[in-house]
Amino acid sequence: MSYWIDQGYFHASAAAAMAPYAVTLPPPNVTGSLHIGHALGGTIQDALIRWRRMQGANAMWMPGMDHAGIATQMLVERDLMRREQKSRHDVGREAFLERVWAWKEKFGGRIFKQMQVMGFSLDYERLRFTMDAGASAAVREVFVRLHEEGLIYRAHRLVNWCTDCFTALSDLEVNNVEESGHLWQLRYPVVGSDQVITVATTRPETMLGDTGVAVHPSDERYGGLVGKMVRLPLTDREIPIVADEFVDPEFGSGAVKVTPGHDFNDFEAGQRCGLEVLSVIDAKGRIIAPAPEKYRGMTVLEARRAVVADLEAAGLLGEVKDYKVPVGRCDRSNTVVEPLLSDQWWLKMKPLAEPAIRAVEAGKTRFVPEMWTKTYMHWMTNIKDWTISRQLWWGHRIPAWFCDCGNVTVARVDPTECAKCGSNAIRQDEDVLDTWFSSALWPFSTLGWPEETRELKTFYPNSVMVTGPDIIFFWVARMMVMGLHFMGKVPFRDVYLTPMVVDENGEKMSKVKGNGIDPLDVVHGATLEQLLAAAEGHEAAIAYLKKYRPKGIAAYGADALRLTLAAMATPPRSIRLSTDRIEGSRNFINKLWNASRFALMNLGVAEPGPDARPAPPFDAERFADLLGRASSPAAIGLSLPDRWILSRLQRAAAAVDQAMGEFRFGEAASTLYHFVWDELCDWYIELAKAALGSDDERRRFLTQGTLATVLELSLRLLHPLIPFATEEIWQKLPRPASLPASLMVTIYPQPEARLIDEAAEREMSLLQEVAVAIRTLRSTYSVPPSWNVAVEVRVPDAASRALVEQHRGIIEHAARATMTLTASGGHIPQSARQVVRAGIEVVVPLAGLVDLDAERARIEKEIGKAEKEIAAVDKKLSNEKFVANAPAEVVEEVRTRRADEESRRQRLLTALEALA
Repeated sequence: MSYWIDQGYFHASAAAAMAPYAVTLPPPNVTGSLHIGHALGGTIQDALIRWRRMQGANAMWMPGMDHAGIATQMLVERDLMRREQKSRHDVGREAFLERVWAWKEKFGGRIFKQMQVMGFSLDYERLRFTMDAGASAAVREVFVRLHEEGLIYRAHRLVNWCTDCFTALSDLEVNNVEESGHLWQLRYPVVGSDQVITVATTRPETMLGDTGVAVHPSDERYGGLVGKMVRLPLTDREIPIVADEFVDPEFGSGAVKVTPGHDFNDFEAGQRCGLEVLSVIDAKGRIIAPAPEKYRGMTVLEARRAVVADLEAAGLLGEVKDYKVPVGRCDRSNTVVEPLLSDQWWLKMKPLAEPAIRAVEAGKTRFVPEMWTKTYMHWMTNIKDWTISRQLWWGHRIPAWFCDCGNVTVARVDPTECAKCGSNAIRQDEDVLDTWFSSALWPFSTLGWPEETRELKTFYPNSVMVTGPDIIFFWVARMMVMGLHFMGKVPFRDVYLTPMVVDENGEKMSKVKGNGIDPLDVVHGATLEQLLAAAEGHEAAIAYLKKYRPKGIAAYGADALRLTLAAMATPPRSIRLSTDRIEGSRNFINKLWNASRFALMNLGVAEPGPDARPAPPFDAERFADLLGRASSPAAIGLSLPDRWILSRLQRAAAAVDQAMGEFRFGEAASTLYHFVWDELCDWYIELAKAALGSDDERRRFLTQGTLATVLELSLRLLHPLIPFATEEIWQKLPRPASLPASLMVTIYPQPEARLIDEAAEREMSLLQEVAVAIRTLRSTYSVPPSWNVAVEVRVPDAASRALVEQHRGIIEHAARATMTLTASGGHIPQSARQVVRAGIEVVVPLAGLVDLDAERARIEKEIGKAEKEIAAVDKKLSNEKFVANAPAEVVEEVRTRRADEESRRQRLLTALEALA
């Protein structure tokens, strides 16, 4: 990694003549640490950047960190309290911010060292921070300009308030969950009568701030009561009965209490009905006046218990029943969020959202998978004004100054006096901007805006944004809004939304459960003791780790994790990550290493084994010149396997290039996996051994050249996914001097039409099918791999028979068989047969080759196992609850298993029939 960085390979010059390809990293929190979501998103982005860089693009991957206002301030406050037993208010704003900056310098950016372990080729020279000088200038310009345009305003309105973080939150920072609670019925006496009106509520404590009771206008039960007053229990106030269509007549009694100061729906209803707005809960979550003195100072839960007890004592408590209550919790602290009235800064979103909606409708920005377009559109068309101010100290302080005359001065440069009255007794707003406000400017603020920089002209708009679907609203939509408003262009042309990574059981990963996988543990390995220590005593996590990670996690390396994540990145499906999957990728990389060692030995680079003779040095320059000038591989005398593997390489290159361009990373990885493992290693290298050991110098040279060429180009194709192993192997290969010093700056392979040999592919396909048929029959009847078997291959077509005869050595070598070739044949007792294709069949006489009675018994036992598995799967699929409630991918996996078992059963029945 240090070699690549030192050589400057990751840096893109804004002045370069190549076409730009820009990606902006979703900035991780300044105190963040690499997690599996970062690993997935980073792998996808790095694959794209490396691929485009190798294609000759001016590829720039912008790194950056987010100051993470709430999260970072909470960490530093806790550290301050732990070390000095002081709050931020004890030390003051300036001293506290000095501590935060010191924290940032100590811990900020450690995630980028971890990203380097993963091989992420970020343009580290361009590292930006959401509170550096450039970002601060952009944030201030945007705020002032939007305020001048009347889009930013200050208002006293209801907000989501976290009593732990002690700040307002946007709707997106609130996790809405259903929790077990109660539904209480309260009786409100109607003034001037012996009637009561019953209301239902999940929050009886807020009745202390009620300013009305609402019913639906068409509800005949309450038609005569609208306009009358009720006596609010436990208080000395009377409140009106009003009619509003927001009331659901089917809910509870059909009448609801209205608390405009502590409920968003009630606030809007109160505005429509002219109700008073009272606040009886303060910013610390405690009851305040005008609630009766008895309850003042109580927490919300304390007040709830007291109010319920007092209502019951007064005979005003009706039915109480268990109820699933929708609860909003702070995304950071998990504290229950309180709707409170507060003075805040707001951004009008509807006029800003309209161009962003039209841009997506016009195809200027597209979402991949396309299904997320609907999600984006739904939120944008129903968008509400954004609360952009936060009651924090860490962040971009709002550039607004208050004067006693009532004026507010918003300025690009700190003012010294009030813009209205000239007084110098002005004070800056204590609040800061929402972290997402600065992040929304990221695609252009990182490139120097508001200055007209060369970087801005070159790299804006970005080519693609890769992120998770959970921040479409937090970040993607807001970047669209800001980019269009200030740059007049969309910030990116494509938005690729990654799938979610879950554990092997399909459950969301979490530290409490212990089912998460730390990317660095995968790279370096971790013992069970280390994993248990990281679980920090969580019982569920400890139990999970002991069950699923009894031996810890082996060291698989960064390449294996990257390849696994890319191979499984098939959105919108979730990635069910397990160490078994990662082990499969490591096995592939080991296969690549072993094939490369074999190639290096036979190219005269590496020392051969003790039983092999040294190969003469291979002249890569000579072969490159020979192949480069040839009209076709056949013209220089390449063998059928040589021509076939070169042709298959072109097919693979075309398929991978197309898949990468369409964000089908799983397909790209699968194509490369099967080409390298199945075609290059299992077929070509095996078939090349005879030529590589031949005394025929020309034959050996051509096969050496083909092997070196295919391996070198395969490494190029694989490099965006597994950069470390491919670079290390590539550095050892003999190659033409015209190639650059590093694999990562070579040209990504493009298919060459002259190297595509359809005839060679057809001929090899037939030979492979015959060999595979023999292998299958050997496997079916458990013939030991070391035994050479006699087979009869019946080929009625003369041309095909001549082809098989010409290349019988390929079949016999691949299948470990001695072949008799005929045009047709009669029945051979106790023999197995398999039809290869129309008119061609393979027959293997079994008498004397296997113990027929033992083989019958074995196959019958295997049939029984298959039928038992099919019955178990059928039972699961017949369970309507399972099919309806299980994740779609789980149901599909079960159905696939059923199809596989049925296929296996049919093969076994056919095998048993041959023994009859």
